[in-house]
Amino acid sequence: MAAPVNTVSRWCLSSWRTTRLVCQRLHQTQASGKETHFGFQTVPEEEKGGRGKELMSPQCSVSGVYHVFESVAKKYDVMNDSMSLGIHRLWKDWLVRHMNPTPGTQLLDVAGGTGDVAFRFINYIQAQREKFTRNKLDHQQNLSWSDISRSYSQEQEGSLVGSKAVICDINKEMLKVGKEKSLRLGYSEGLSWVAGDAEELPFADEKFDVYTIAFGIRNVTHIETALEEAYRVLKPGGRFLCLEFSKVNNPLLARLYDLYSFQVIPVLGEIIAGDWKSYQYLVESIRRFPPQEEFKEMIEDAGFFKVTYHNLTSGVVAVHSGFKL
Repeated sequence: MAAPVNTVSRWCLSSWRTTRLVCQRLHQTQASGKETHFGFQTVPEEEKGGRGKELMSPQCSVSGVYHVFESVAKKYDVMNDSMSLGIHRLWKDWLVRHMNPTPGTQLLDVAGGTGDVAFRFINYIQAQREKFTRNKLDHQQNLSWSDISRSYSQEQEGSLVGSKAVICDINKEMLKVGKEKSLRLGYSEGLSWVAGDAEELPFADEKFDVYTIAFGIRNVTHIETALEEAYRVLKPGGRFLCLEFSKVNNPLLARLYDLYSFQVIPVLGEIIAGDWKSYQYLVESIRRFPPQEEFKEMIEDAGFFKVTYHNLTSGVVAVHSGFKL
């Protein structure tokens, strides 16, 4: 019997995207001398990642993206609080509420390093489960205290109901910090940590329900390839969510933001993390990232549907969302 039309269409679309991705990677491998941006500098593409090497540009010698995050890993969370005055916590809270995951959701958090998004995901699932348990007990009459205690304990044993968050980061030092943080905060289930490249994810096709990347996609060399990979690993119906710095839409705030970014953040990096250059790069990389509408089009070009974005704090950051249909 002939396959349903939607199944055939999805297979054809998937085959086309796989072929396109292979061709892109082959071209990227063969195209020696091709350049990209590293902050405001222009460097060879193969050196932007910077693993195991230094970027030796005519302007100056700086570390690649890998070395940037390797350098700041131990102070990464402290610097996030200092740079954003703690507001990054509210942005990540908003991201997870917007995700609204249900029990059983399989999350892939790319560039998830120290686990901020994954921990919030686990907390959200557990809160949903606890709410369900309380509502269930409220509707049961004439239960003794021992019955309520036993029922609650049984529910708590499976509090994640099959939900799992996989934190994938190219930087092993960031993953190490994240693992230590998870143990310190008491996260004992539902998390796994994988070293992997956003442009070549070490996962099978159609494996995850939700893909998140927070403050990470601007650091990849080929954003289009990372988006293709996000599409590949999501199940049909899966959701892509990206939290990233964007273009401020308030002129007065934009001027103040520029002043703060270039005059204050690198100084904080030097004082707190002992690393001026890494935070100078981070500020520059924000300014080089595409504005909201342009990034929305890139997500659509990767195959996602119903792509939208929400500006937070007047566009200092934006959350882009899309679905694999």
